[in-house]
Amino acid sequence: MSAQADRVMDLAEWEGRWQEGRIGFHQLHVHKMLESSIDKILCGRKGIRVFFPLCGKAVDMKWLADMGHSVVGVEISEKGIKEFFEDHDLSYSEELVPDVPGAKVFKSSDGKISLYQCDLFKFSSAVAGKFDGIWDRGALVAINPCDRERYAALIFSLMDKDCRYLLDTLQYNPELYKGPPFFVPDEDVKTLYGRTCDIQLLDSADAFADKHRAWGVDYLIEKVYLLTPNVK
Repeated sequence: MSAQADRVMDLAEWEGRWQEGRIGFHQLHVHKMLESSIDKILCGRKGIRVFFPLCGKAVDMKWLADMGHSVVGVEISEKGIKEFFEDHDLSYSEELVPDVPGAKVFKSSDGKISLYQCDLFKFSSAVAGKFDGIWDRGALVAINPCDRERYAALIFSLMDKDCRYLLDTLQYNPELYKGPPFFVPDEDVKTLYGRTCDIQLLDSADAFADKHRAWGVDYLIEKVYLLTPNVK
C-alpha cells in the first residue's frame, strides 16, 4: 500500500478525464457482478432507493430504474451526467441544490433518476435522505487512499437500517501501478466497515484484460462484498 498511500487526485483531474474522453472505467454493459448479486440488494423489495457514489454515466442506473427502482447518483462531472441522459435518450430537468452551494441536480422526467453534480463529500442524507441499497462500483477504488475513512463514514451515514451495500473492489500489486483505480485489500474493507457493518464476500473473479497491461500489472482480482448495518 505504501506506493499508493500518498497518491492524490483532485477533482479537476477527474473532470479533465471526462473532458478528454479518458474514461476507461466506463462500462458499456450492466456489470456482471451486479446482475448476479441483485437479489442480495433487493431481498424481494419493490421500488427501493439505490445510491450510486461517483456514478459517472453508469448504464447500471438505467437498468435499475427500468426495474422500477429510484436511483440517486453523485458525480463531479456535469459532462458525464449529461452524457448519461443523452446516451439513453432521456429527457431531464436541471436545478440548483439549495443545501449544497454550487451544486446542481439533474432529474429524469419520470422522476426515477436524480444525479447530483457536486463534490461527493458535500453530499449528505440531509440532501437526499437515506438509501435502501448502494452499488459501489468504481467509487471506493477511486477515492484517494488518505480519504477512505472519511468516505466510509459518509457511506454509512447514507445507509438506512435495512440498507444492502454492494461493494466492488480491485486487487493487484500496488507496487507496480500508482492508481487510480486504487488497490483495496480485504483488510481495508474490514478496517473501514467492520465496526458498523456485517461483511460478506459474495464473489471473486479474475478480471485481468489486455488493457490492464498498460498499468504494468500481471494480475487483477475483482471482489464484490455485501455489507449490511449491524448498528440499528
